[in-house]
Amino acid sequence: MRVRWQVGKGSGRYGLLLLLLIAVYLISAVTRSRWGGAIHVAFVMVIGLLAIRRALLSQWADWVAVGIVLVTGIAAGFGISSTNKTAEGLANLWSGLVLLVTVVIIINGVLRIDQVTGQSIYAALSAYLLLGLMFSAFYGALSFLVSGPFFANGQPVNTQTLQYFSFVTLTTLGYGDFTAAGSLGRAFAVLEALTGQVFLATLVARLVSAYGTTRQRPPQDPPDA
Repeated sequence: MRVRWQVGKGSGRYGLLLLLLIAVYLISAVTRSRWGGAIHVAFVMVIGLLAIRRALLSQWADWVAVGIVLVTGIAAGFGISSTNKTAEGLANLWSGLVLLVTVVIIINGVLRIDQVTGQSIYAALSAYLLLGLMFSAFYGALSFLVSGPFFANGQPVNTQTLQYFSFVTLTTLGYGDFTAAGSLGRAFAVLEALTGQVFLATLVARLVSAYGTTRQRPPQDPPDA
């Protein structure tokens, strides 16, 4: 019997996740208070919980994962709204790691599908936006945890500029108005640019070209009598 894996059926709607990610980006772009950072962490926590639901863990592992995300998310919310640089850096690092796990779960599901549907495209686009938000969070962690300015030429470091820099790098637009000053920041920027190119050239292009088609799996050997 041939098994068909479909993203979105019985595992959450990725169109809703895509809208949530757009809302996260827009709210972060227009909110400049410290409570805006806490709101951003709350959104990341919701995204992490959706990823746990998609991972289809065992019941006990599911509850443990939910508890870890909730407890660490609340701590990250307090940390990012504080005036302590180390706490803010660790909160950004937490956001980046949660988003990284979410990207891995989504891509793993997309790669296992047989039939490409609209939900598959939404999943890939969601993963792409998650990559931009993830690298933005890692840049934020670097800006607080590593000595020296993150941006060259004294450019301001905040959620808005970090997300702008991240998505400009991910899409390889290369405006040049914001540039990482340190070696570690530049290394992450190069890694993000390469990730964005590989993601678009392989996964998204493959899904779009295969939209509406069904991939045939090789027949399985009959069980031994």
